[in-house]
Amino acid sequence: MRTLCASTLIGEFFVIGFAGLVAMKGDISGAVVWTVCGIAMLLSVLLCGMLSRPGAVQIGWGLQIALIASGFVVPMMFILGVVFAALWWASVTYGRKIDEAKARWAAQASAEPDAA
Repeated sequence: MRTLCASTLIGEFFVIGFAGLVAMKGDISGAVVWTVCGIAMLLSVLLCGMLSRPGAVQIGWGLQIALIASGFVVPMMFILGVVFAALWWASVTYGRKIDEAKARWAAQASAEPDAA
């Protein structure tokens, strides 16, 4: 799960940065755009380092909700926030399934007698 979630967060980091560049061409001031986008980018990178800690998935959900809510300041973030929340859900859901399959395979491998 950590690999998929970290990949999602790093992807968010880059997309938010590019979205900030695009948003600056609109009528929103650069300071507002980079405050919103900068905080979101910083939080996504920090969360990558926290994924092995308890509660990291819940903090990730908080970040996704904050990204959707940041659409009130930078309107394009509504769309990105929903897309990122869907990616986060997929990363958590399928990452857990992959982890369960890996654990099953490891248990089977350790239960088999050595061929040597």
